[in-house]
Amino acid sequence: MGMFMNQARGTVVLCITGKFPERFLNLCAQHRIAYWGLSWVGEHTIRLTTFAQNRRRMEPLAERIDCTIQVEGSKGLPEFLSHFRRRYAFLIGLACSLFAVCVLSSFILTIEVTGNSTVPTSEILWELRRQGVRIGVYGPSLDRKVIAQQALVHLDTLSWMSINLYGTRLEVVVREAVEPPELLEDEGFFDIVAEADGIITQIEPLQGEAVVQEGDTVAQGDMLISGTITMEPPLYSDLPIRTYQTHARGRVYARTWRTVTAVIPTEASIKVYTGEKHSNWSLSLLGFHMDFFQKSSIFPSGYDKITKSYPLTLPDGTTLPVMLVAEQFHAYQLETVSIQVDEAQNLLEERLLEQLQKTIGSEGQILSTGYRSRVWNGLLEVTLTAECREEIGKETVGTPIESNPLQQGE
Repeated sequence: MGMFMNQARGTVVLCITGKFPERFLNLCAQHRIAYWGLSWVGEHTIRLTTFAQNRRRMEPLAERIDCTIQVEGSKGLPEFLSHFRRRYAFLIGLACSLFAVCVLSSFILTIEVTGNSTVPTSEILWELRRQGVRIGVYGPSLDRKVIAQQALVHLDTLSWMSINLYGTRLEVVVREAVEPPELLEDEGFFDIVAEADGIITQIEPLQGEAVVQEGDTVAQGDMLISGTITMEPPLYSDLPIRTYQTHARGRVYARTWRTVTAVIPTEASIKVYTGEKHSNWSLSLLGFHMDFFQKSSIFPSGYDKITKSYPLTLPDGTTLPVMLVAEQFHAYQLETVSIQVDEAQNLLEERLLEQLQKTIGSEGQILSTGYRSRVWNGLLEVTLTAECREEIGKETVGTPIESNPLQQGE
C-alpha cells in the first residue's frame, strides 16, 4: 500500500552538497519533512529520496546553510503526467478514457435473462423495456425492486423475478409459474354425443349411462353417454322409477372414415432478379440508429430487402450494443411458370396427412389411406380418404328434467 501511495504522489531522488550536509538533515527533521533511502555519496554529499512536493520546501532550507540540491531522478504519476504537459491530444484522450471508465461504465450495455424455458426471452425483454429497462440506460437510476414487481404484474407466466446490476451487465433471473391443475366442473348437466360418424370399437363410461355398445353404428350428434341416470325401484315395489342428471364423462372410440380435400393452382409466379442492387448502411449504438444514406430505405414494389447485421463482439463472446446494419435491395420481375404436377401432388398429400392427424388428435390412429387427384379449371385437386380409429365423444349441454325428486331432496 505504501508503494502505491508513493507512486501516486510521486518521488524524487536528491543529492545535497555542502560543508555540513548533516545540518540539512536536522532542518528537515525540525520542519517535519519526510525522507528515506539516505546514503553518503562523498565527504560533503548525501543522497536521499522524498516526495516530489517536498522539493520546494527543501530548497530554502538548503540555501540557509549554503548547500545545493541536485535532482538525480524522479518517478510516479506526476512525473508521468508531466510528459503530456504540452501534448493536448494525449491529455484529451486520457480525460476521455477516465470519463469512459468512471461514467460510461455505469450505463447498461448487455441484458441477460436466465431461468426461463417456456416463456420467450423476447416477451420478458419487451415488458422490461416498457418499464424503462433497455440498452443504454443509466444503471444506478433504476429502481430494480419496483421494476421487477411491476413486470410480474403484467407477466402472468412468471412467479418470481430478480434484477441484478453488475457494472454494464444487467442480469434478470426469473422463475416460471406452475400451471394449476385443471379442476373438473361438476355443475350443470352434460351429455356425451358423437362428433363424427363411425362404428363403436370401445366405450369407457366414467360417469353417466352408456346408451351404445361396441359394434353399434352411430351418426354425428347421436347420444353416446347420457348424463341422465335412471334408478329402478326395488323388485315388487310400487315406487316410481327415479332419475337424476349429472355431468357425463368418459371416452368412446370408433372406426371412422374421413375425407379431406386440398387444391393448388397449376401455374405459379416466380421472381426473376434483374441484377439491379441498392445498398444502405446504418449504425446502431445503444438503441439509437444513425443512417449513412440520403434516400429512404423504403423502396417500391419489385424489390426484395435483405438486412444483414454485424454486431461488435468481444473476444469472450460478449456482444456489445454497437451494430453495423447493411440493407440491400434486389430488383426482380414476376414470371408465370407451370408447376410440376407430380411434386405438387406429393406436397398436397403430405399436407393432407398432417391435417388429418391434427383432426383426429395425437391418440388417434390412421388405419388406411387412399388418394384421388384431378386437374380442372387450372387447379390440381387431391382428395384423401382414410379409415381411422379415434375418440369421437364430445360434451354437450343436456336438457334439464322438469321433475327430479332426488334433486329436490325427496
